[in-house]
Amino acid sequence: MSKPVNLNRYRKEKARAEKKARADQNAISFGRKKPERDAAEKVLNKQRRDLDNHELEE
Repeated sequence: MSKPVNLNRYRKEKARAEKKARADQNAISFGRKKPERDAAEKVLNKQRRDLDNHELEE
């Protein structure tokens, strides 16, 4: 006779593996390295400053 299999454990392991695969795919799709984020933030801040400097005062 073979050893009984815990189906709940199998189901949870499968769900964890799917969640990890989805997280890895999202990290590839949406993740950026810190220097890239910092560079983008600097550009955005400069654009905001430039826009603020061009406002007309009444």
